[in-house]
Amino acid sequence: MLQVTGLRVAIARAADEIRPVDGVDLRIAAGETFALLGESGCGKSMTALALARLLPDTGRIIGGSVTLGGDDLLALPESAMRRVRGGRIGMIFQEPSTSLNPVMTVGAQIAEALARHGLRGEAAREEAVRLLEAVGIPDPTRRLQDHPFQFSGGMKQRVMIAMALAGRPQLLIADEPTTALDVTIQAQVLELLADIQRRQGMGMLLITHDLGVVARMAHRVGVMYAGEIVETGARGAFFEAPLHPYSRKLFAALPGLGKRGSALDAPEGSVPPLDRQFPGCRFAERCPAAFDRCDEEAPAWHHVGAQAVRCHLYEGVSIPRPLSLPGTGAAALHRQRVAQPVLEVRELAVHFPVRKGLLKRTVGHVRAVDGVSLRLAPGRTLALVGESGCGKTTVGKAILRLIEPTAGEVFLDGEAVGEAGTDGLAPLRRAVQMVFQDPFASLNPRMRVGDIIEEGLAALGIGADVRERRARVIELLERVGLSADMRWRYPHEFSGGQRQRIAVARALAVSPRVIVCDEPTSALDVSVQAQLLNLMRTLQQEQGLAYLFITHNLAVVEYLADEVAVMYLGRIVEEGPVERVLGMRAHPYTRALLAAVPRLETEGAGAGRAAAGGAAPGAAVEMPSPLDPPVGCHFHPRCPQATDVCRASYPPVTEFSQGHRVRCHWPQLDERFPAARG
Repeated sequence: MLQVTGLRVAIARAADEIRPVDGVDLRIAAGETFALLGESGCGKSMTALALARLLPDTGRIIGGSVTLGGDDLLALPESAMRRVRGGRIGMIFQEPSTSLNPVMTVGAQIAEALARHGLRGEAAREEAVRLLEAVGIPDPTRRLQDHPFQFSGGMKQRVMIAMALAGRPQLLIADEPTTALDVTIQAQVLELLADIQRRQGMGMLLITHDLGVVARMAHRVGVMYAGEIVETGARGAFFEAPLHPYSRKLFAALPGLGKRGSALDAPEGSVPPLDRQFPGCRFAERCPAAFDRCDEEAPAWHHVGAQAVRCHLYEGVSIPRPLSLPGTGAAALHRQRVAQPVLEVRELAVHFPVRKGLLKRTVGHVRAVDGVSLRLAPGRTLALVGESGCGKTTVGKAILRLIEPTAGEVFLDGEAVGEAGTDGLAPLRRAVQMVFQDPFASLNPRMRVGDIIEEGLAALGIGADVRERRARVIELLERVGLSADMRWRYPHEFSGGQRQRIAVARALAVSPRVIVCDEPTSALDVSVQAQLLNLMRTLQQEQGLAYLFITHNLAVVEYLADEVAVMYLGRIVEEGPVERVLGMRAHPYTRALLAAVPRLETEGAGAGRAAAGGAAPGAAVEMPSPLDPPVGCHFHPRCPQATDVCRASYPPVTEFSQGHRVRCHWPQLDERFPAARG
C-alpha cells in the first residue's frame, strides 16, 4: 500500500543544511504495522512529516519517491494533498499540547475533522462522543464542551487519537501514540488501533521508543539511526536476535527488576549532528565493536535469514546469530538509607469547584486529590503510579504550592510549608524542583536554552557572577547528554526527548534536595532514558537527592524506585517497598495495572521475547469521574471480585509487614509470598 524509496530530506539553516532523512526505504502493506525505532534526533518524526508533506518551511524533499496505493504523493499539488491528509492518511502527533487549539473545545475540534470528511450536525456530535468513548475519555458527552487545558497530558493524547481516526484513514502514522498514557489506557488504545486496523485493513507506521509496544503491535520492525535505517526484519526474528550493534544496545539499555543497583548499559554519547558527511558507518564512534573499516567505508545491506542489517560485521553471514558486544563495565551504585523524611505529606486534598449558570453557582467539587499521605527520605525514590486522571500530577503541583491545597499539610525537614505564606516560598522552591510532563509547554519558546537554565540561578541569587552561572549551564547541558553549543538554540530546534533533558537540566540547576518528576522519561527513547536514569541514580548517590517519581512506566518503577504508591481516584490504594507491592499485588487495581503492561523478557533464556500482556481486568469499564465517585470502594465498578461490602463502604487500611499497606476489603497475596501477612 505504501512504498517509500530513497527518501531524502534537507532542512536549510543560516550557513548550511542538515539531512535528518538520508535515503530511507520502507514499505507497508494493507493491514500491516511497521514500527520505526531509534533515539531522539534519528529522523523518525521527520520521516513521518515527509510522507504527509508537512515539513517545516525550511524543509524540502530532495530525493526519493513516496507512493500510496499507486499514487505518487510527491507529485500531487497541495490542493490534492489536503484531501489525502486526514482522509487517506491520518496522523497522531507526538505532542498533543502543541497540536490542539487551546481556544476551541475538543468537541469543536473533532467536529472540524469530521466536517472535513462530510459529517456535520447531530451526526457529527454523536460520532465525536463515540470517538472519545472509544479512546477512554470518561463522561464523553460532558467533556465535548471542555478545552484542552482541562485535560491531563494522557487525555489530550487520546483526543488527538480520536481526531486522527475520524476520517477512517487507509494509513495511520502514529508518532509516539501512547507516550503520555498510563498502562491501562495504553492497553485500551493499542487494542482499539489493532481492532480498527483489522476491520478497515488500515496500514500503520508506528513510531515509538517502547519496545514492549513494538513487541505487541508490530508485524515488521525498522531501526533508524542518524537519518538512515540500519536494520529491518519481522518482529519475531528481530526480538529473537537483534543483529545491529545499535539494536543490541537499545535492548541493553532497558530497565528492569534484575538490573536494580547497577547502571544501565546505555550507548555512550549521542546521535551525531546531521549536518556532517559520513564516510563510514554512522554508528562507528559509539559502537563497542567498531574497527578501522567502519570509519572509512559505509556498510552495505546484508540479508541474514529473515532480517536485513547495514553492518560490516555481517558480511558473508547468512544465519542469524546474536552479536557479542563488549560491556561498559557498569559498576553497582549504592543507595543511602535514611529514615528521617526530607518531605512529608499528610492528608493532602485538592478539590476543584464545579460552577454552572450565569451566576457561577457551585454545584459540586472534583475531588482530584482526597487525603493523600506520603513520606520521602533523602536518597530514596518514591514512585507514584496510576491511570491518567487519578490525581498524580495534582499531588506534585500541590506539594510545590503551584496549586493551593484544599486541606492537608506539607512538611520540609519537619517544618510545615503552609505556615511560610506565599512570600516565604523561596526556600521551598529551591529545595523542591519539578520536571513537568510536557517539556515544550514548560520551556519559554522565546528564550535560548542557556538562558532558560540560567534563569533559576539568577532568580535565587546562585553563582557569584554571570560567568560562573554560564559555566554551570554548560556543565548541566553536558551532564544530561547535550553539547555546550546547544545553549544558543531555542526550544523548537530540539526533539521531544532533547527538550525533556533541557527541563531536567533546569531543575538540577539550583541544586535541589527533592525533585518531583512528572513523567520525565515519557518522551525519551530507551537509550536516552537509560542515560537519564543513570544520571538520576548518580546524582542520588552523590547528593542524597530524593525523587517523587510520577510515571506510567512500571519497568522504570521496578528499576529505580525504593517505594511505590498506587493511586486511584485521588486516593492511595496500595503502598510499600517496590518489591512487595509489585510482587504481592494485593490490591485488584495493582494487579490490573500490571496485567496491562506490554513486557519484554530482558534477562535469561527468553531475553528479547515478548511476554504476556493485554487489556487489564476491569479495563472495559471506564474509570468513574472524580466529580461523582462511586459510593464505597471507588474501584468496585471495575473490580472482578467486588462484593456488597465493597459497594457499601470504603475499605480501611490493611497492614502487612515491612510498611506494606492496602486499602481493600479482600486483599489477595501473590502465592510467592505465603508468609507476607504481618
